[in-house]
Amino acid sequence: MSALPVLYSFRRCPYAMRARLALAVSGQRCELREVVLRDKPAALLQASPKGTVPVLVLPGRVLEQSLDIMLWALSAHDPESWLRPDDGDLAAMLALIAQCDGPFKRALDRCKYPNRYPDADPARERDAAHAWLQTLEERLAARPDGYLFGTRAALADMAVAPFVRQFAGVDDAPWQAAPWPRLRDWLARWQQSPLFARVMLKYEAWRPGAAPLAFPVP
Repeated sequence: MSALPVLYSFRRCPYAMRARLALAVSGQRCELREVVLRDKPAALLQASPKGTVPVLVLPGRVLEQSLDIMLWALSAHDPESWLRPDDGDLAAMLALIAQCDGPFKRALDRCKYPNRYPDADPARERDAAHAWLQTLEERLAARPDGYLFGTRAALADMAVAPFVRQFAGVDDAPWQAAPWPRLRDWLARWQQSPLFARVMLKYEAWRPGAAPLAFPVP
């Protein structure tokens, strides 16, 4: 276990979900350290002073961005061809993910945490989030098999879904009432998948001296 990469994670964080999804599907083993964000362990801050998750500590380097961790894991082993979608290519998927991580995430944060952004216009941010989600609905409508880049899930689906899930959890009634039946079905299929269940298992918060916890669980 001491030779394995170390992943600092937080179960509900959408960025950390991304990392766990890619590590699980690729079979890249690591030592999982679940973090309590209000009480970050010194080992995490030593590895990555920014103090956010996920962080993957590798021999000689540290990956501090969720997408970098996904690409690292999938570059080593990509059994479900997440990097090679049926429709489009990796560059197109990265462009869509950048929209998620930029404008959509900005609007999502201001919808979910309005007290943190007192100068934001909640209605305007909600409209911005809805507009981008509508583009996903239209993209799914154009692909009858129900994925963002073809007939099966790929990197973009797995990188975007945790953030759509977070938005859906802000207020269920508007989410259910919105004209996004394909997007709701896409999210539901992801949340009902065995892979999602594997990466969402609950673990005790890591403490120095704790027995190492291997991830992914077989």
